[in-house]
Amino acid sequence: MQGDKVLVRVLVTHEMESGQRKDAEGKIIPAHFIRELSARHNGRPVLSAQWGPAVSKNPFLQFTFAGGKPGDKIQVSWVDSKGDTRTDETAIS
Repeated sequence: MQGDKVLVRVLVTHEMESGQRKDAEGKIIPAHFIRELSARHNGRPVLSAQWGPAVSKNPFLQFTFAGGKPGDKIQVSWVDSKGDTRTDETAIS
């Protein structure tokens, strides 16, 4: 945290398969990637992103927002191309 700005760093665990690679047998590996990612600070949206198949496997995301204080909650959620979802939450330190 710098002043009232909070730096958030997230390593997103996901295969992020583009649908353009082939397996050992030469068959195309189906696309499976994060479509939407969002972050909330104490329930208030602070980031919204639309991703696609060009984002790398296990992407690293970094962003800042104003108004956070130690102990406040940060929640990061995503939805992928198969409808799978994940949400993780932590407190600002």
